[in-house]
Amino acid sequence: MRSPVWRGGHAGRTVVAVTAGHVLVPVEESNTLRNTVGHVVRRAVESGEPATIHFVFPLTSRGRLGGERDTATALLERIELWVTEDLEDTDHQVTVETAIIGADEYLFSPGDYADAIAEYAESRGIESVVLDPDYYPSGSTPLLPALEWEIRGTGLDVREAPVERETRRTRLVRRSGTGQFLLLFGLSLGFYLFLAGSLSTYNLVTGTASAAVVAAALWHISLTGPVRPRRLLGQFGRLCLFAPYLLYEIAVANLQIAYVVLHPSLPIDPEMVEFDADVWSTLPVATLANSITLTPGTLTVDVESRHFTIHTLTKGSRTDLLSGSLERAVRFVFYGRSAARQPTRNEREGGEE
Repeated sequence: MRSPVWRGGHAGRTVVAVTAGHVLVPVEESNTLRNTVGHVVRRAVESGEPATIHFVFPLTSRGRLGGERDTATALLERIELWVTEDLEDTDHQVTVETAIIGADEYLFSPGDYADAIAEYAESRGIESVVLDPDYYPSGSTPLLPALEWEIRGTGLDVREAPVERETRRTRLVRRSGTGQFLLLFGLSLGFYLFLAGSLSTYNLVTGTASAAVVAAALWHISLTGPVRPRRLLGQFGRLCLFAPYLLYEIAVANLQIAYVVLHPSLPIDPEMVEFDADVWSTLPVATLANSITLTPGTLTVDVESRHFTIHTLTKGSRTDLLSGSLERAVRFVFYGRSAARQPTRNEREGGEE
């Protein structure tokens, strides 16, 4: 069986007659997708009537720039093969249509996805939507309850496929040594005294007690990596240099955005950009992402490993971002001066924007 395939952007707004056997299934790679496809096909066969199943892949906000379209095409072709396998021993008439939707939109919130799904459903005369229980279109953040509610608000009938989820267990408690306990205790005590603003006997006693409780409770959960005091002191010292630099960048960006806002012609030029940053591990990546967001004119939309998707408001903010100064500064904090001298994004890619 080779089904008709529609892989454009949004369909037109022409409404066709509603067919009882039409069902729409938004898809994304997940642990339960294969079972969801099997469930929808079984339901179509059990209905005893000709049915059309529409599998649609809504592109995320980063899909317009990255290689998500190729991933979507490959996944939809795989789904067609799954349907063929499930129908091998039946003679029931089931038609499959696949589509990539949202190609001309900016899909970010559950409401954005619901609108794209509803527009496709209206153009095809579909009233029923089946959701994969592990369908998280924006990445790792579960959106299913909100998405289900938003789709219902468009007037479509929505149900979740009754398939078993794979049990995911991560090791919460890990081995830790005395160094992790002392480090966590010191950080907790220092933060307590900083908030208290005083080194009185009362604050020292209560701070010590609170820090001991926090360190005992989280000793085997957080800060489980090896403690290297010399390295930590170096990073802390470089962080003290990074803080005023970041404040300076924020102040300059504020002035630039204020100029744009107050200018009569409002010269904004919004654009999404993507790049791979030379930062590794969770904390440096999070530091760079938050530093970009704190700087007016740029907003971190998505981070996967070290691949960043950034919304830029003006050409100037985009130029500053791609110059790599913040990336260099973060590398300096966590990896030292030698890492800060590594090529920036523009230098790595020949100055392309």
